[in-house]
Amino acid sequence: MRWIRAVRRGILAAAIVLAGCSDVAQRPAEPPVRDRGPLTFVTAGDLTHYLAPLVDDWNRGHRDERVTLVELPDTADETRAQMLSELRSGSSRFDVLNIDVAWTSEFAAAGLISPLDRERFALDAFLRPVVDTATFEGRLYAVPYVTNAGLLYYRKDVLDAAGEKPPRTWAELARQARTLAPRYGLQGYAGQFLPYEGLTVNVTEAIQSAGGTVLRDDGTRVGVDSDPARAGLAFLAGGLREGWIPPEALRYDEEESRAAFVRGRLLFLRNWPYVYTDANGPGSRVAGRFGVVPLPGLDGPGTSVLGGSNLAVSARSKHPATAADLIAYLTSERVQRHVLTRGSLPPVRASLYDDPALVAAHPYLPILRRSVLAAVPRPKSARYEQVSLAVQAVGQDVLALRETPEEAVRRLTRELGAISRGS
Repeated sequence: MRWIRAVRRGILAAAIVLAGCSDVAQRPAEPPVRDRGPLTFVTAGDLTHYLAPLVDDWNRGHRDERVTLVELPDTADETRAQMLSELRSGSSRFDVLNIDVAWTSEFAAAGLISPLDRERFALDAFLRPVVDTATFEGRLYAVPYVTNAGLLYYRKDVLDAAGEKPPRTWAELARQARTLAPRYGLQGYAGQFLPYEGLTVNVTEAIQSAGGTVLRDDGTRVGVDSDPARAGLAFLAGGLREGWIPPEALRYDEEESRAAFVRGRLLFLRNWPYVYTDANGPGSRVAGRFGVVPLPGLDGPGTSVLGGSNLAVSARSKHPATAADLIAYLTSERVQRHVLTRGSLPPVRASLYDDPALVAAHPYLPILRRSVLAAVPRPKSARYEQVSLAVQAVGQDVLALRETPEEAVRRLTRELGAISRGS
C-alpha cells in the first residue's frame, strides 16, 4: 500500500475488533479447506491503478484460480480496521492480505495469518532488512512486497549558493536550518509531527538515529530508558524551541509536509521516496532544484524506520496453496519492476536497485537502497497499536514543549512497560 498517507490513528480499530469478536460456536461450519482455488486479494486503495493489470495477467493464466481484487479505503487506519473486523469474525472472505509491515506481528500473534514456508519464496533475492519485518517469534508470517525508508529532501540550489554540503549530522542540519533558511526566506525543517502513525515513525527514527531503541526482543522488553532516546527527543524539541522547526509542522502529515516543500517553503524535509516524483512534477516550485540524502543522525548518518507492506495468507483461507503461488507471483522480479515503474512503490528485490535503466528513471534508488539497508523496523509487538499510541502521545507533548525529554522517557518507559505486561 502506498505511503502517500502513512498509518493514521488506529483508535477506531479497537472498537471494531471488539465488535467483531462474536461467538464462534454459533456460526455455521465452514466448508473444508481445499488447497487450490479462487482467491480474494485485499489491499488499501490503489492510488496509481497499477494492481488491476497485474491481477488480470494472473487471471489469464489461472482460469480455475482467479483472483478478485478488493480495495479498501486508502487511509491505513480504516484499512486495518476493516481487515481486523473481517478476520476476527472468522470469515474466510479474504485470502491474501496486503498489510503494513507494522501489523505483521500483531496479526500473527492473534492467529489471524498463517505461517509460511521460507523455502517457497526467493527471500535471498530481497533487500536484507525487509525480511525481518515479515517474521514474528522466529517464524515467517508474510512475504515482503514493497519497502520504504525515510529520506532527507533539501534545497540543493540554496546549499550550493551558500557553498554548503547537505547535512550528515543533526548539528549540521540544525545550523543550516537555523542560519541559511531565514537568509533565503525559507523555514528550516519539517517531518510528520501530527499525532498519528507518522509521528510514531519520526520519534522512533530520532531515537534510533541516536543509537537507541523503543522495544527489544519482539516487544517483550522496553528499551527506551536510555541516553540516546533522550538525545533523540531533545533534537526534535530543540528544533521547536529554537524555531528552525516551524510551529505549523506540528500539524503536518506526509501530504501537508510534501506540499510545503513542493511550494518552496522548506529548506529540509523528512519524507518518503514518493515525494521525489511529485517534487519534480508540473507545478512544483522546486523542480530541478532539490536533492535527497539519507537521514542525518546524532554523529553521522541516521537510521530510518523501515516502511512498506507485506503479503500474508489469512488463517481462514480455503486455498492456501494458491495463495502462496499468488504471493510468489507478486514478489517475482518481473512484477516487482512493474510495482516500481507503474505503481511508484519501492520494490523489495535487491537487483532492481542496480538496474541502469531504472536508476536513470528514478535517480533516488541508490540512496534509497542505502537507507533501506540501514533501516530498522518499527517496534515489534503483539500490541503494536497501543505502543504506537503511547509513542504518539509522548512525542506530541515533547514537541509542544509541555514535557522535557527526561520526563518523556520516564513516562514512556512506564506506559510501554504496562503495555508489554498486558496491564
